[in-house]
Amino acid sequence: MKHFIRLTTIALLAAGASSGALAQNGFDWGEKNVPEFEPLHPLQTRAPVTPTSADLVTETIAGDLVHPWGIAELPGDEGFLVTERPGDLRHVTMEGDVSEPISGVPEVENRPPEGGGTQAGLLDVKLGPDFAEDRMVYLTYSKPVEDDMSVTAAARGRLSEDLTALENVEDIWVQSPPSPTRMHYGSRIVFDGDGHAFITTGEHSSLAERDFAQQLDKTYGKIVRVNLDGSVPDTNPFVGVERADDAIWSYGHRNIQGAAMKGGFLWAVEHGPAGGDELNIALPARNYGWPIVSYGERYAGVAVGTGLPRMPGMEEPVYYWDPVIAPGDMTFYEHERIEEWEDDLLIGGLVANGIVRLDVEGPIVTEEERILTDFGRVRDVEVLDDGSFVFITDYEDGELVHADLAEGS
Repeated sequence: MKHFIRLTTIALLAAGASSGALAQNGFDWGEKNVPEFEPLHPLQTRAPVTPTSADLVTETIAGDLVHPWGIAELPGDEGFLVTERPGDLRHVTMEGDVSEPISGVPEVENRPPEGGGTQAGLLDVKLGPDFAEDRMVYLTYSKPVEDDMSVTAAARGRLSEDLTALENVEDIWVQSPPSPTRMHYGSRIVFDGDGHAFITTGEHSSLAERDFAQQLDKTYGKIVRVNLDGSVPDTNPFVGVERADDAIWSYGHRNIQGAAMKGGFLWAVEHGPAGGDELNIALPARNYGWPIVSYGERYAGVAVGTGLPRMPGMEEPVYYWDPVIAPGDMTFYEHERIEEWEDDLLIGGLVANGIVRLDVEGPIVTEEERILTDFGRVRDVEVLDDGSFVFITDYEDGELVHADLAEGS
């Protein structure tokens, strides 16, 4: 609690910052969808655009990946596991060799919703926290269920020594209730270092279902927390609460596709509607407002919920974007190789194109930068042990790309 009292003090100081000092260095933010909405403080949106001196070079490791969605670095020199949204998990070496599909992956729902724009499929992949001992790999995916419906689910299985199969695969968490809408599944899985896994979800987007994000007996628009085997920790905030799902950690989210741990706290970035993408610190039992409040508006140009950006009892985002960046996954750059970026956030951008870098001081974003924008839709970014990083582009012929400082930088 003391930590957040201190962070709130910093936020109040930031609220007094001079908005005239927010030089944008010629960067064109684009027109706001809801220009009448003012941030709580000047650094809650459109922080100073600040190019760094990092001179990056890139090399494509592998191409022809079909809508890749998640990356996990394998230990040693074994390369990466990469998910492809249609349902395949691949092993990719640093030399660019792409394996045949790894067997044992659960069946996924991958059909597009009416109107197209497939969002369903095989989503995140993470090595378990004890991978060196048990070789457990964790996946999130769109799971087909009865009556032509689907849900977000998380599963785990043991990766064979030859990297060709997942063995003894089992679901550790399945969303409820089933949804007829094949949109807004989330979903990332993040380990907290204390034996728990956070799983992010979406609210499936339809008008009939989006209010479920506020209903505690349903796991739409929630972050859930489970033990590594799928059991529910008895320290979860809604355990024992009548008509609440014990697995829920926080609620009122729209569609969280990026998450990372920092300093013992879970940070999450979620898609807004037209405007209103949000960066949040996900605290237990907190309500993040969707679909009652939002810094954006519906795609038809009408108000979301109450038509307000904030209300008492609902958490303010650390930062928001209008227009949107359409965030993929994110990671904290915790390395000295690029000194200017140490502890910064790197967020994949689907609409922003490339990677969005945020300098975060406490709960305040002090600067923003767009990098590697020639690559288009970046779905995931992962920092490697040597301080270089890799990212994937979400296309029918997507790429796994390695980025590092130019020689002599």
